[in-house]
Parts: sequence; C-alpha cells; structure tokens
Amino acid sequence: MSAGLPLLLLGGFLLGGAWSVWRLDAEGGRRTGPQVVFAIILLVAAVLASAAGVLRLV
Repeated sequence: MSAGLPLLLLGGFLLGGAWSVWRLDAEGGRRTGPQVVFAIILLVAAVLASAAGVLRLV
C-alpha cells in the first residue's frame, strides 16, 4: 500500500479539526487568539499532509 492514501486521510482529518476549531463559538461569538492560531496550525498541517499524499501517489 502506498503511503499516499494514509497521508491524504490524515490531511482530511486535520482539515476537519481545523474547521471544528474555527467554528467553535467563544463567549460573545468572537474567536480568541489561541483558537485562531490553533486553527491556522491545523490548516497548514492539513495542506502539507495532503500535498505530500498527492505527491506520493504521483
């Protein structure tokens, strides 16, 4: 089995986590600084994992 498929699945999982953190409502409907930073970190990790998965499949 190629390592590309697990990397794509990991990327999707991380993307879902970033979306979940981003949609989480804080008090008053405003996002906190750590929440935004964590969502961005998860988004970057998702993009990197997905890109690595696509490159492994090619």
